[in-house]
Amino acid sequence: MDIQKVEYGGWPNCYRWSNGLVDLVVTTDVGPRVIRFGFVGQANEFKEYPEMLGQVGGDEWRIYGGHRLWHAPEAMPRTYFPDNGLVEVQVHPTFIRLVQPVESTTGIQKEMDILLTADRPHVRVVHRLRNSLLWPVELAPWALSVMAPGGVAILPLPPRGRHEEHLLPTGALVLWAYTDLSDPRWTWGRRYLWLRQDPTRPTPQKIGVTAPAENWLAYWRDGHLFVKTFSPVPGGRYPDLGACVEVFTNAEMLELETLGPLTVLPPGATVEHIEDWWLFRDVPFPEEDEDIERVLSALGV
Repeated sequence: MDIQKVEYGGWPNCYRWSNGLVDLVVTTDVGPRVIRFGFVGQANEFKEYPEMLGQVGGDEWRIYGGHRLWHAPEAMPRTYFPDNGLVEVQVHPTFIRLVQPVESTTGIQKEMDILLTADRPHVRVVHRLRNSLLWPVELAPWALSVMAPGGVAILPLPPRGRHEEHLLPTGALVLWAYTDLSDPRWTWGRRYLWLRQDPTRPTPQKIGVTAPAENWLAYWRDGHLFVKTFSPVPGGRYPDLGACVEVFTNAEMLELETLGPLTVLPPGATVEHIEDWWLFRDVPFPEEDEDIERVLSALGV
């Protein structure tokens, strides 16, 4: 296990962590953010915005790329507090902690713990939101992975079953005003939904699921499969009409998003949201529902 301070993308104070199989890079000149995750010596699974790399400061929010932490529900300007300044980094024996200064406009402090497994292509990310105000705040942790273009997201649908055995609904799809179900980037299966990232189609698409049958999201690209798992809270009250997982795409990238339930956070209190990331190579594209189940079972997910 090797943690080194490195320059990356024009930022002089990044940290690279490798276990020989995969590596990741976190930024401390801006953030908190994981800007890279991938197999050693191979492409970044996350999208990078070259025109934004190395930039710091200013009042304009920049997407940068990589993986970030927000708090939901989405609102302008609250959600878009710019993470353009220094973050504190704490390098521990088994994890890296990134701590953002308290957001001046919201009173919320963001924090990430990143843990890389020694012998597997696996990362755990513990996301925290802390309320530094003198009054309670209602919010939900929201983890967003900005994936490199040219791949396909896979999203489990709510539990399936027979009409005779399921007279009541088992979940719901959440649509945005710009969601277009006729868009050819969508592929509908019985148990899964595919969303293709297409650099030639600039119109955004987004969908959410309130109660997915399984606790994961995936992104297939060039034979690599990125999977992130999380733990939905049964009976939790989620933002966005109850969605706990969401996918978004435009011409530049695709986002895999997981959310925690809405929480009334007292002064000084913290809420956590945990994701586990897995990365696999030489994975054939799963074109059918059965392909997805066969691939994930073979990979042990």
